[in-house]
Amino acid sequence: MDRLQFFMPVRLVVGSDEIVTEIYSVDQALDFLQAWPVGRQGPVYRTTLKACTAAMIDQVTAEDARRSFMAFSRMTGLLSRDATIPPAPDPDAWTRPAAK
Repeated sequence: MDRLQFFMPVRLVVGSDEIVTEIYSVDQALDFLQAWPVGRQGPVYRTTLKACTAAMIDQVTAEDARRSFMAFSRMTGLLSRDATIPPAPDPDAWTRPAAK
């Protein structure tokens, strides 16, 4: 798997035709963000753009960028209603003793 590929795609509904677009990678998320209207580029947009750019240079993971892009999509009303949000990793998974 490419280091910039998302574990699960981000599903967006863009436009009034209700067609779902899937974003599979940091590259695709950046392409989408760069086409975003200038008049709508607020703080959430800038944070997401920074996260995706940071993923390109290995400062954050692709999944960190994905989570930021999902938050942006949710806040702008583009996230598909059927979008799957993966469960958060269990923080205790590495500290629990193994079952016998």
